[in-house]
Amino acid sequence: MQGPTETATLAGVMEDLARRGFTEHFTAAPGGLHAVESGKTFLADQLTIAEYHRFEGASDPGDMAIVYAIEARSGVRGTLADAFGVYADPRVGAVVKDVVLRMNSPIRSTAR
Repeated sequence: MQGPTETATLAGVMEDLARRGFTEHFTAAPGGLHAVESGKTFLADQLTIAEYHRFEGASDPGDMAIVYAIEARSGVRGTLADAFGVYADPRVGAVVKDVVLRMNSPIRSTAR
């Protein structure tokens, strides 16, 4: 897997993840995540965070974002994007804290 560069963008990371099979889009749902395209909802204990990518805005906290690459036990793979820091969606944080982070997951941090 290719590491991040200083010019990595949120859109570029999303495209790379989609090419690698993370094609579903997740949104926060009570106790888990909802897969938009398939209409399925997964509880937190049915999910694993395969990797995540954090983007740090150089001067504006509003530019901070995080993208999670998530796998469900059923084989569904997708992404969940959220603001990072003070603008983070508390519903996403409530779910993500209960999702297993795969050991040795690649953590990507990109300053913009």
